[in-house]
Amino acid sequence: MFDDMDWYVQLGMNVLVAAAILVGAFWLSGIAKRQINKLGLKYEELDDTLFLFLASLAKYAILAIAVVFVLSRFGIQTTSLVALLGAAGLAIGLALQGTLSNLAAGVMLLGFRPFKIGDYVEVGGHSGTVKAITLFTTEIATSDNIQIIIPNGDVWSASIRNYSFYDRRRCDIVIGVAYDTDLKKAEAALRKVIDADKRALQDPEPFVKVTNLGDSSVDFTLRVWALSSDYGALKSALLWGIKEELEAQGIEIPYPTSTHIEIKG
Repeated sequence: MFDDMDWYVQLGMNVLVAAAILVGAFWLSGIAKRQINKLGLKYEELDDTLFLFLASLAKYAILAIAVVFVLSRFGIQTTSLVALLGAAGLAIGLALQGTLSNLAAGVMLLGFRPFKIGDYVEVGGHSGTVKAITLFTTEIATSDNIQIIIPNGDVWSASIRNYSFYDRRRCDIVIGVAYDTDLKKAEAALRKVIDADKRALQDPEPFVKVTNLGDSSVDFTLRVWALSSDYGALKSALLWGIKEELEAQGIEIPYPTSTHIEIKG
């Protein structure tokens, strides 16, 4: 009878201790989750998704450790259980190797932020505007509004071009004129077109120089700086204006020609 009584007392003590461990684990995991989320608010340059993932990871890790302690309290051998879970984790990791690679790359992307939503980028062999960055994939929309979803492993493992990172971009244009052209007159005409567009920045000063003597033309190179948001519109406007201005001043824009000689015999 006393043995039975001792067993019930011991069981009751184990239940109380297990309950205390679980309550403490839930309390501690909640604190850890809140503190990690606060870091996300403190560092606004880092993505909230990363901190939500890390907060959940910390919470469940604490709860898993608590469960191991509870099982050990009831006399269940946890060594073999931990080994089994480790082997299962290894098998799952090998099976999900690609997925885990994308997850790791997603953490790096969200942590280091080489680009953000709204940037125009070239990643994974595709270019477009970034619409979403998750832990596993990056979504972009092409200029013709096609959705492309790229695994983060492909994004992180290759070079990334972010056309929106800097607030200024340089617009480079090459224009050829005929060899009998007055080069000073042509340069003045090109500068006139640049100066007429307010989107063309004057600091740094626009570059307009002869840079090549081609087979059929003398080539001018124009290098004009603009705000990144004005880049595309400015380049189109300059090309349009240059053609009209050169034609108005009688300056020829030559094009390559070839002569075919037919020999009959």
